Amino acid sequence: MDLIRQLADELKLKPTQVESAVSLLDDGNTVPFIARYRKEMTGSLDDQVLRELSERLEYLRGLEKRREEVSASIESQEKMTPELAQALSAAKTLAELEDLYRPYKPRRRTRASVAKERGLEGLAQAILEQPVHGDPAAMAAPYVDAEKEVPTAEDALQGASDIIAETISDSAEVRRELRELLWKTAQIKTVAAGDEDSVYRMYYEYSEPVSKIPGHRVLAIDRGEREGFLKVSVEADEARCQPVIVKAFVRNMSPCGNFVRAAGADAFTRLIFPSLERELRGALTDAAAEAAIRVFGVNLRQLLMQPPVKNAVTLGLDPAYRTGCKIAVVDQNGKVLETTVVYPTPPQKKKEEAARTLTRLIEKYGVSVISIGNGTASHESEEFVAELIHSLPQKVSYMVVSEAGASVYSASKLAAEEFPDYDVSLRSAVSIARRLQDPLAELVKIDPKAIGVGQYQHDMPRARMDETLGGVVESCVNSVGVDLNTASYSLLGRVAGVNGTVAKNIVAYREENGSFHSRKELLKVPKLGKKAFEQCAGFIRVPESADPLDNTAVHPESYEAAKALLAACGYSLRDASGGLRDLKEKADVLGLSSLSAQTGVGVPTLRDIIAELQKPGRDPRDELPKPLLRTDVMSLSDLREGMELTGTVRNVIDFGAFVDIGVHEDGLVHISQICDRFIRHPSEMLKVGDIVKVWVLGVDEKKKRISLTMKPPKSPAVC
Repeated sequence: MDLIRQLADELKLKPTQVESAVSLLDDGNTVPFIARYRKEMTGSLDDQVLRELSERLEYLRGLEKRREEVSASIESQEKMTPELAQALSAAKTLAELEDLYRPYKPRRRTRASVAKERGLEGLAQAILEQPVHGDPAAMAAPYVDAEKEVPTAEDALQGASDIIAETISDSAEVRRELRELLWKTAQIKTVAAGDEDSVYRMYYEYSEPVSKIPGHRVLAIDRGEREGFLKVSVEADEARCQPVIVKAFVRNMSPCGNFVRAAGADAFTRLIFPSLERELRGALTDAAAEAAIRVFGVNLRQLLMQPPVKNAVTLGLDPAYRTGCKIAVVDQNGKVLETTVVYPTPPQKKKEEAARTLTRLIEKYGVSVISIGNGTASHESEEFVAELIHSLPQKVSYMVVSEAGASVYSASKLAAEEFPDYDVSLRSAVSIARRLQDPLAELVKIDPKAIGVGQYQHDMPRARMDETLGGVVESCVNSVGVDLNTASYSLLGRVAGVNGTVAKNIVAYREENGSFHSRKELLKVPKLGKKAFEQCAGFIRVPESADPLDNTAVHPESYEAAKALLAACGYSLRDASGGLRDLKEKADVLGLSSLSAQTGVGVPTLRDIIAELQKPGRDPRDELPKPLLRTDVMSLSDLREGMELTGTVRNVIDFGAFVDIGVHEDGLVHISQICDRFIRHPSEMLKVGDIVKVWVLGVDEKKKRISLTMKPPKSPAVC
């Protein structure tokens, strides 16, 4: 119960909510299932809060386990005291716990341990008592012993100083105070490691307070240090640090007191500060990484939830120079109709031949949209496509899509299994086409780190990155739902309760037995038991089912409740197949509380059932702004200061956002140019996929950099 109360306090939740959520998690329920189908138990906690609760629960349980290990170790040494036991019990972080354990922790041989072996611990203790008239030199005389390798009083005093320094270093209270002080007053300092120029030149002579340095600069400095361009240090204000030690250990101004003061200075310089510097830099990196992962997760969610371009035969174009542009035409469901290669770009420049080929494909298959990858030769390919579609009688538009990760996917085992007869490059063209048709279904096949909607993603802790991004993908897939008869095993493997093995078994069953005709048929799939069915069933859609509820997010456990609701409102189950637009109004007239009692489900679940029956098979992505399709193209040389443009946000990072304005190179809107009011992070105002109006601030054609603003100019733009 202490754990439940702590989680409730930290997350600002009711203890009953936390207790129910913890119980459900411990019983093996997935976060998407709990968030969607156990709202009455958790008080409608959403999946993000549940994931945060789950992560914090894991940390606190790890802390408790470590507390037990530390206590057992100290007790085995017969050094446990009531005060220490209370301090261990009160420790709220692993750092506090390790500080308390430090004096009792088995360690390698140190200068202090050598001094103790030489019998100098008694001298150190005597000096630490700091008798007013005590003389350290006289006190050291009895400890001189050549056989113990203490030939002189000076050697004895040095050993005593080493012991006192380690005692001070092991003080949990001193470390706590110094840690807090360093966080407030220390500076990060960087200098060049050599004469070589690099992208880190701004850090060749740089310093910033630890308390103010933003995460993206921490990550840049870390990378510069790893690559050998920077030397990084933490500078402490010793004049403010030393008094912390003096206050804790120095009792007077006697010779012994001065001896302890000097040992304290040695402790800080040699033992405490190097340790806290490593800890501080590690904490800065961890915090920066956590923030970057969080931003990456937000961007990834928005990218995956981009509205699909539905019911459109799509031509995917993977641009290139020497090897030509790879072409793939896919139908409305993503099935590949034809592939080829054309050479409209240098060095071949066979534009007329390429135009004839694409015109034939567009007319033969009824292509209405072209998806162009944004990699090498993208701009030339875009110019070619824009010129081509203006010559066609039918309406065809195009969009440049990010091809990040396309090469990773095309060379993967999954792509080889999906397209065994296609060349690697042609697989990329298929992926680029499908990204426009259904970003979620296609991008789940790719390692999220390769999608490139963040910063320093390859520097992040792998396990933490995978955990967070995996949670984002799982959340997106389950919020949209998955068509059981068309989904790839990559998509099925992201459904709550379905692992990779079961996903492959579902596809194998489908290939052997034909389409599924109901959700219940899932129970025939090998290794998909009742628990897995409970977790996944609500997120699976079976449009071909005779039961219209199988094509909704209504869970099978609530089918009887849904039928009772329909009957109470004057409908049959058959009526539900086309959607019941006025169901909510009829339910409101009857009263949700009354219907809840009649149907046997809680009001939150009842509301969800009503929403699903109003629009069976609804896709939450349909309510978002549609992708910005283009029919013309510009280049960097066309841009003028003050020009007004419409673009698509491609990436949101700590210091701004990159916007695609149709000139191949994305423009940067610095955080200061997003709006007039102060914002802490660009994500407060922007998200990936937003269609925004921008104005050109400046263009550097040599460096291919575009500066944009979202603040309307005070005077009319000059174009």
